[in-house]
Amino acid sequence: MMVDKQYCMSSFMAFRCIIDDDKDFYEGMSHRDNVFRPVAESEKIPCKTAEDIHRAIAAQFEQYKGKKLGIMLSGGIDSGILAYYMKGCDAYTFRFLGGEFQQIELERAKRIADANNMTLHYVDIDWKTVEDNVDAVMETKNSPVHSIEPQILAAAKMALADGVEVMIVGESSDLIFGGMDLMLSKDWTYEEWVKRYTFTEPAEVLREPVDMTPVYEPYRLPDGKADYLRFMDDIFAIESSSSYLNAFRTAGLAYFDPYAKLVMAEPLDLVKCRSGEPKYLVRELYHMLYPSFDIPFKIPMPRPVDAYFADWAGPTRPEFRTDIDMSKYTGNQKWQMWCLERFLNKYE
Repeated sequence: MMVDKQYCMSSFMAFRCIIDDDKDFYEGMSHRDNVFRPVAESEKIPCKTAEDIHRAIAAQFEQYKGKKLGIMLSGGIDSGILAYYMKGCDAYTFRFLGGEFQQIELERAKRIADANNMTLHYVDIDWKTVEDNVDAVMETKNSPVHSIEPQILAAAKMALADGVEVMIVGESSDLIFGGMDLMLSKDWTYEEWVKRYTFTEPAEVLREPVDMTPVYEPYRLPDGKADYLRFMDDIFAIESSSSYLNAFRTAGLAYFDPYAKLVMAEPLDLVKCRSGEPKYLVRELYHMLYPSFDIPFKIPMPRPVDAYFADWAGPTRPEFRTDIDMSKYTGNQKWQMWCLERFLNKYE
């Protein structure tokens, strides 16, 4: 392992994780951003139809008979489908800012819970919840973290107190079945993809940025396009799933994603995805299971970062530039700067 603080800061700003397994912020602190590894190809279950997905998910729940299960239940189709196989279990739904944020999601989650005779628990999240949990997830990962991790840890703690032994999540469905509709919206040129995927350009906010474009180079195609589907499998999947893994590992609670073992038996129909039918197989299954319910479109896991950081003046540590125009950044980008600064303050 090699200490390269500048690289790690730039990698976190660009990708929300540390891409290089061999580089760390500090001596003796091996980061755990890339602990998650996708399921081996030999273990994947090919799914050609909605019925195939139904059978594959149902079969996987057999291994948890006799266990007390909980589910992270949003108002979306992925967790809604999994809830169908967990009748009578405990469900945990995030409620932010006294219930005033993402109200429609709360209503949909309650409808799913009622349909499956579930005990619905609201995990109330505010800024204090974030501050109470962020240091713990950073300590486990040995790096700054994604903005969803403190709230996942809060939900895991509540579930543990309720006696839950395994938490069920539906995080992998989007990547496997074509739910990342904005990323799939076109065939990107290499330059477009670099700009599209980079969360925060390191040179805009750091005094000593490190060029992160070498991470993209293996995905440059001869025709000037980007192999964005492979990039999503190699980079985005690990970054996203590692956030869940880290939060549950910090809590000491086992979790399971039934979608993670599934794979499409046929190539993703990008025409359908780009014509208003992202995750068309999963949407079909949702309609099969809940024929009287409207099919909701994807909403990312809610976190009111725009509200949290509306008045934040920006980072003050010397690693950051002094001329950052905070008005141009989203709440999620401000989270990255805030979390990186908190991490550096914690260990220096």
